Amino acid sequence: MKQLFTLFLLILLSCNMNNFNTVNTINQDPNEINAIKKMLSNQQDCWNNGDIDGFMQGYWQSEKLIFTSLRHKPAYGWNNTLERYKNSYPTKSSMGELKFQILDLKLISKTTATLKGKWELIREKDNPNGIFWLDIDKFDKDWLITKDSTLSFEINTPL
Repeated sequence: MKQLFTLFLLILLSCNMNNFNTVNTINQDPNEINAIKKMLSNQQDCWNNGDIDGFMQGYWQSEKLIFTSLRHKPAYGWNNTLERYKNSYPTKSSMGELKFQILDLKLISKTTATLKGKWELIREKDNPNGIFWLDIDKFDKDWLITKDSTLSFEINTPL
């Protein structure tokens, strides 16, 4: 019985080893990583200029886009996400100055990536901040956010 179990375990492990396809085996192409960073930088520039419509160009214009946060029900679709941003940040002063820091960015395949980061808004009376996770997909030559999960912290801890 021990021999049968050992044989079963070896077969199971060999099957898993043959399917070993993790992020570590995906080429982390610096050109693609830089393209994602450029898209995020463009978003930051638009935000800091009070341009929510420009900021939204970094998101997938699809009803399959998902935006989640703890404070709101999930927003499904590009138009609903745009509306949420415009309702939450009706003026340039309410938008503040966006700063973010990329904590982890990995290509999962040639056309998908994941990103974890920290964000902060610098405003006159407060500095809301938190963390975010993005699923980013490549459509033709453009990297676009397909899922945004954002957490806000009550503690005003600067980046």
